Amino acid sequence: MAEFKYLDFETLGRIKSMQLLAKGVVEGFILGLHRSPYRGFSVEFAEYRQYVPGDDIKHLDWKVFAKSDRYYLKQFEEETNLACNILVDVSPSMDYKAEGARWTKLEYACRMAACLSYLMISQRDATGLMTFDNKIQEVLPARGSPAHRQLILATLDNTKAGTGDTDLAGPMHGLAESLRKRGMIVLISDLLDDPVKVMSALQHFRFLGNEVIVFHVLDNDEINFPFEALTEFTDSESKQQVLAAPQSVRHEYLREFDQFFGAYRKGCADLGIDYKVMNTNANLELALSEYLYQRSRLY
Repeated sequence: MAEFKYLDFETLGRIKSMQLLAKGVVEGFILGLHRSPYRGFSVEFAEYRQYVPGDDIKHLDWKVFAKSDRYYLKQFEEETNLACNILVDVSPSMDYKAEGARWTKLEYACRMAACLSYLMISQRDATGLMTFDNKIQEVLPARGSPAHRQLILATLDNTKAGTGDTDLAGPMHGLAESLRKRGMIVLISDLLDDPVKVMSALQHFRFLGNEVIVFHVLDNDEINFPFEALTEFTDSESKQQVLAAPQSVRHEYLREFDQFFGAYRKGCADLGIDYKVMNTNANLELALSEYLYQRSRLY
C-alpha cells in the first residue's frame, strides 16, 4: 500500500489489532458489516458459473468462451447493504492546536476518518467521504473497493482547513437529500456552530432512517481552559482579537462551554445518536477502542 500522511505503516499495525475488536463490536449495531453471502453483479469479481438459458448475456465472458467453447458468466460480490458516509468538518476553527499539542483538531479528525474508512472497507462495507465548512469541499460516494479506500486516504491527505464562515447544517442537509438509501453517517467535527441548526441537520439524517454517530473533536484548551497569564485570543473566522486575563473569564467561559456541550449531548441522546467527545490530547487508538468497547456493552 502507498504511504499516506494520516495512515503510516505504524498506524496500520495498530489498526489491524483493532480490526478484530471491530468485528465483534460493530456487528451488534451495523447490518452488512461483512461480505454478503449473496451474489450480484457489482464491482468485486467473485467467480465464474456456467450459463443457463434465461441468464443475462451481458455478463458472458467471451474470452473464456473463445478458449473453452463454453459459455460462462462472471459473478461478482453483491454490494453490502451498509453505506457509511464519513463527514469531516474543515471549518477554520478545526485548524486550532494548543501550544505543545501534537495535532490540530483537523489533523486528529483526518486520522480518525482514515482509521474508520480503512476498517469499514476492509470488512466490505461501502464507505464515502465528505469534507465541508460552509459548503461541500470534497465528496466521494460510498464504495467498497480497495482502490476507493486509496482515493479516500489521498483525499484526506490533501484536506486543508477552510477560510470562510462556518455553516455545518447547510452541507449536511444537502448530503441527506442526496442519499439514495439508508446507511450510517459518521460526523467528525468540533461542532462550533449553532447547536439548534446542527441538530436539525442531524435530525434530517435520522428522519431518513440513518444510523448516526457524532465524534465531537475538541482541543484540551477548549475543554479545560488552562490559561494562566494574560492572553490574546483570536477568533478563527473573523480574526477579531481580545486581550483577557484568564482568571477573570474562566468561570464564565466554563459555564458557557458546559451549556454548549450539554446542548449537543442532550440533543443527540433525544435523537438516539451516538455521541462521543474526543480530546485531541487522547491517544486515537485507545479512544476508538474505548468507544467500540463501550458500544459493545450496550448492544
